[in-house]
Amino acid sequence: MRTEGEIATNTDPTGPWSLVVPLKPLAQAKSRLGRAVGGGLRPRLALAFAQDTVAAALSCPGVRDVVVVTDDPVAGAALAALGARTVSDAPAAGLNAALEHGARAVAARRGRAAVAALNADLPALRPEELARALEFSSEFPRTFVSDAQGIGTTFLSATSGTELRPVFGGPSRAGHLASGAVEIRLPGLDSVRRDVDTGEDLRAALALGVGPFTAGLVAPAVPAAER
Repeated sequence: MRTEGEIATNTDPTGPWSLVVPLKPLAQAKSRLGRAVGGGLRPRLALAFAQDTVAAALSCPGVRDVVVVTDDPVAGAALAALGARTVSDAPAAGLNAALEHGARAVAARRGRAAVAALNADLPALRPEELARALEFSSEFPRTFVSDAQGIGTTFLSATSGTELRPVFGGPSRAGHLASGAVEIRLPGLDSVRRDVDTGEDLRAALALGVGPFTAGLVAPAVPAAER
């Protein structure tokens, strides 16, 4: 587990990357996780995952800013309090449309910024591991990181002047490969790969060490023997 003292927003104005993080309304988020933690805890955990993800991203030295695409006012306020910029999901046409909308919001302020899409459910995210992925990504027009199962995608990047072209959803690893994006196969990116959709995923994230927002909810709710 990380402590709140380990979260520090990156204040370096030269950080080249803008990250786009999409987040469903909390009432709809993480439906599969509800089977493991209960319906009452599920939306709170979805927010905690996003808070830990955004906090880690903002403390990464390669990140200039984070744009969260969400229509949830509670989540928007909580993530803005961490230093993220929030924009509404104006397209309301699914995950990939939200990501493209977020990339346009970045371009409106930072012209030709390098952009990366990042899942909002990476509660164990380590800034140093994200930094390694971004450093690798700077050498290629588009890259991606597959999830821990090797089926989906947790991270997608596009360097300056390149369209993001996200194809998230379902077997998106295959989709991103087919689109020409380079898969990042570096070792030591476990926290970037570990998204959380199920109780088993949550246990795996806890084993890696989650951030303080997630830990603060899970520690009282889940007996130590089940973690």
